[in-house]
Amino acid sequence: MKLLEVQKKLKAPKNQRNSFGNYNYRSAEDILEAVKPLLAEAGLTMTITDSIEAIGGRVYVKATVTIKGDDEPVVVSAFARESETKKGMDASQITGAASSYARKYALNGMFLIDDTKDADTMDNTTDPVQDAVIAAETAETVEALRAIWERNGKYHANKTFCDAVNARKKELS
Repeated sequence: MKLLEVQKKLKAPKNQRNSFGNYNYRSAEDILEAVKPLLAEAGLTMTITDSIEAIGGRVYVKATVTIKGDDEPVVVSAFARESETKKGMDASQITGAASSYARKYALNGMFLIDDTKDADTMDNTTDPVQDAVIAAETAETVEALRAIWERNGKYHANKTFCDAVNARKKELS
């Protein structure tokens, strides 16, 4: 499959620097710059769309990456929750930041970029349990929810996680 070749060839180094947090990172723009020539070479097209979704009283930006070629389209989505407020940002900037974050992680999913060791995924604004809760709250199918449950077995004793899984299961059933 052509997408597999793009995934194997893609190099998206962490050329950005956060001097305040003292770590390197890559942005969605960095990934796009690296992948566009590979997509053209493979004869693939890519689109990225955003939608706003209210789930459980919270607002999320859902970024969807679609790759089209000779085969069936491949679609990957990722969610990012908007902060209610962020110092120095107006509402449109908050939405834009959530969009950039969701797009980056949708691209990571599409092209198999592993950011688990990125310092920007380990900042003080998120924690692994909260990430699991968000994943449960935004699961699109019962099967996806079941996979989230199985993948996060270490949180089965966490009330917040269990409540999120049970609430989403009821919504999807």
